[in-house]
Amino acid sequence: MGDSGILDLVSWNSDGLVPAIAQDFKSGRVLMMAWMNRESLQLTIDQGYAVYWSRSRGKLWRKGESSGHEQLVRELRLDCDGDTVLLVVEQKGGIACHTGRTSCFYRVLDDGAWREREPVIKSPESIYK
Repeated sequence: MGDSGILDLVSWNSDGLVPAIAQDFKSGRVLMMAWMNRESLQLTIDQGYAVYWSRSRGKLWRKGESSGHEQLVRELRLDCDGDTVLLVVEQKGGIACHTGRTSCFYRVLDDGAWREREPVIKSPESIYK
């Protein structure tokens, strides 16, 4: 497909990254937030599956490469400032979080403490063998 100027409309930060939010296409629920660089966004566009940039590992991260929980991209959106990407995805296996939960946003501030409000669907030990 090639760049064709699409990626030039993204406001990359000083590290060449843009925040990317994954949202479930059916429920509208926010599943996770990760980072993308030009290459990962282009691969996502070309392949139709979410590819992120892992800051901790310093390399491309194909969502689901070790867990099998891929994200099929149904729609890509860019916010008004061009500085955040939204991926509307079909989450394979129903698990987006490495903790084995549906969403990475499973903790809720309740009476001054973070409380877990979502069950583990599948233990991380059984996901990452």
